[in-house]
Amino acid sequence: MSRFTRPRPTTRARTAPAARPRPDRPAGLRAAWRPFPRAAWTDVAVLSLLSLLGVLGLETSFGDYNFLVAGLGGLIVGTGIAVLGYALRLGVVTSVLAAILAYFLLGTPFTMPGEALLGVFPSISSTAGLALGAVFGWKDIVTLGTPVEAPYYMPVLPYFAAWLIALVGTMLASRWLPGRRRTVWRTGVLLIGPVLLYLTGILMGTDKTFYAGLRGVAFAVVAIVWIGWRRTKVERADAAGAARLLRRKLLGTATLVVGAVLIGALVGGVLAPETKDRFVLREEIQPPFDPLEFPSPLAGFRQFTKTLADTPLFSVTGMQPGETLRLASMDAYDGKLWNVAAADTLVNGSGSFRLVGRTIPEPALVTSSANSTVTVDVVGYEDVWLPVIGYPATVDFDDAGSQEEAETLRYNADSGTAVLTTGVEPGYEYTVNAMLQQTYRDEDLQDVPVADVTQPAVENIPDVVVAKAIEYAGTADTPIDSLRAIEQALKTKGFLSHGLASDGIPSRAGHGADRINELFTRTQMVGDEEQYAAAMALMARSLDYPARVVMGFAPDVPEDAGTVEITGTDVTAWVEVAFEGVGWVAFYPTPDQTDVPQDQTPKPKTEPQPQVRQPPRMDNEADDLLTAVEIDDTKDEDKDKDFELPGWAWIVIGSIGIPLILIGVPFLVIAALKSRRRRNRRTKGTGDERAAGAWSELADGFAELGFEVPRASSRRQVAVSLEAQLAAQLLSPDGTGEIVDAAEFVAPHRLVPVAASVDSAVFGGEQVSDEVVESNWTAALASLATAGESAGRLRRILARFRLRAKRDWSQVNLRGSRGPGTGRR
Repeated sequence: MSRFTRPRPTTRARTAPAARPRPDRPAGLRAAWRPFPRAAWTDVAVLSLLSLLGVLGLETSFGDYNFLVAGLGGLIVGTGIAVLGYALRLGVVTSVLAAILAYFLLGTPFTMPGEALLGVFPSISSTAGLALGAVFGWKDIVTLGTPVEAPYYMPVLPYFAAWLIALVGTMLASRWLPGRRRTVWRTGVLLIGPVLLYLTGILMGTDKTFYAGLRGVAFAVVAIVWIGWRRTKVERADAAGAARLLRRKLLGTATLVVGAVLIGALVGGVLAPETKDRFVLREEIQPPFDPLEFPSPLAGFRQFTKTLADTPLFSVTGMQPGETLRLASMDAYDGKLWNVAAADTLVNGSGSFRLVGRTIPEPALVTSSANSTVTVDVVGYEDVWLPVIGYPATVDFDDAGSQEEAETLRYNADSGTAVLTTGVEPGYEYTVNAMLQQTYRDEDLQDVPVADVTQPAVENIPDVVVAKAIEYAGTADTPIDSLRAIEQALKTKGFLSHGLASDGIPSRAGHGADRINELFTRTQMVGDEEQYAAAMALMARSLDYPARVVMGFAPDVPEDAGTVEITGTDVTAWVEVAFEGVGWVAFYPTPDQTDVPQDQTPKPKTEPQPQVRQPPRMDNEADDLLTAVEIDDTKDEDKDKDFELPGWAWIVIGSIGIPLILIGVPFLVIAALKSRRRRNRRTKGTGDERAAGAWSELADGFAELGFEVPRASSRRQVAVSLEAQLAAQLLSPDGTGEIVDAAEFVAPHRLVPVAASVDSAVFGGEQVSDEVVESNWTAALASLATAGESAGRLRRILARFRLRAKRDWSQVNLRGSRGPGTGRR
């Protein structure tokens, strides 16, 4: 016989020896547990490290490290459930369902500890947040202002991403790669998830980077070295040869690492884009909130001075003399009114409002000299524009009503304007900590140019405005002197009138082109803050100065005032112009004079008109005009009051109902699949196919209970192996290995007769009757029930969450082989 040939082993039935239980481990746990592949631990560790490097890219969006805790939690939960599912021999579907259950049960303390019951257990709001964050978090993060702190479920995004990648990667490393040749592409499949997570951190971040070079080089080095070392290559050598091969591997790895670091440092520094040129999704997506759907705040100026003049709007605590509340900043004019710019007209313009949390991003152009903290209690004000002081750094909603709507807070950092898209309502209370723009003397601004600020073009400026701007500016040669000259001219030549009955002369509302033209063409300039601020802003824009109109409230605050009440009479408007390196400087062009000189032009006399006799008036009868009206004495509060569950009921539902749903739904799904599988096997097909289905049901049932079911074996061989394992379950409690009662074991637990009966039906070559099919099914189910009783409580519980992959036993012959000629006769 040649030395290159080996004798072919003969095939004979082998009986699996009965496994003896270890005294320190219960028999049920021993049979249900299998060790995690040793090589897969390295793969899981590398995938976790690469995923963590990807999660770190979200730092620029979140600002603090709460996202990192959520990401680590996702890695722990996803990896842990995948490892546990493999060790407990759970199928893929069952493992995924268990991972979903763990995602909801364990995710709350990692993402929303403030919403948890007792700080750990999931609540209704946290469970809903875990679902909403996984679905809507991807959209919200690219429209939120950074740092993202609202909605409350935003930390769910890194938790969900890390959980999903850890779950899929660990299952591939433990179930797919073992037993296959480790090629580069097979190993590289595991890198798809971490690479996508790394790209997600870039695209959903900001134009700033978080150690981009360090993370990129580390990611590339770890991935390449891991692929190289994990590639399968069988080497047979002596000790010296093995040492030589190890040295070559180490030298190659070191060379690769040094080369990657050098190339990443040199080439990356050259090819890395500038901050302004970085591509991030948040710069390409327009915010969904459109402020143009709401009226311009300046258009409703006279409503405050007339209708709400004596109505308390706010109670402000902590306000100092000279401070103002900003309502809105407007830099777009279309000939009809001043308003914020449309979101699609100017990127990051005054109409671009982004969702923000408690912490608000700093404006690009401001020099702060001090901070101010005020608490605003809304009394009679209702609108979407949220009054704030200065440029807010944080906004805290203090009452329960406003806290529920805090997630709708949007802010424009450039204009310092905040809105609540659901509307500000009486009873809301919030605290604003803000930066105040530093004030400068005119002498300090003599050599300071105006800032290069991009603003929307103003339209339909009246010619008289341009002419008056040139006239009032005169020979001033600096921006500050020109603006002060215009401000002074409007204050000294104009007169103040809100158009009230108590005012000496009428004053028409509005600030359109016709009203501004009227302001300068009448004998006397008459108007209020609405007209003078609008006119000065147009005059400044005609001189190419970046100007905007700001509307707000300027109450008379005495020294050491505690709480100040603001009414409609405190409304005001002013102009702000941006100076380079300084910020937005305020100008107040509204005059203080209210005594307007009377017009000396005599009015024409009215001529009397002839009297015309009118026909007599016909009044309707009073009885015909009266109808019976039923008066409902029910109080509005009682009619409108809806049924509400008490708080303790929601706690009970959240702590008991949610876990029951999360556990019961997967169990019901698996139970339905098993029931459908058994029904199809028992009722569909020919007689021999249904008889074979009885054995398939038996084999799958034993496998789900944790028994080892041999593959590529005949039914008799499988029956002998299962009998040996089943006998091991019926040992005496002292572990001596003796069967309690052999006579009782022989009859109900023998599987060989069941296998022989099924083989006879499948390979007998005759039509199988329904009685024979039912006999096989009865015997198979009885053996399966006995196995379940002997397996123990733990294995029976685990079996309910296992779904054995269907195997076709109808084509397995008596010898356990497959192929042509081995089917039914």
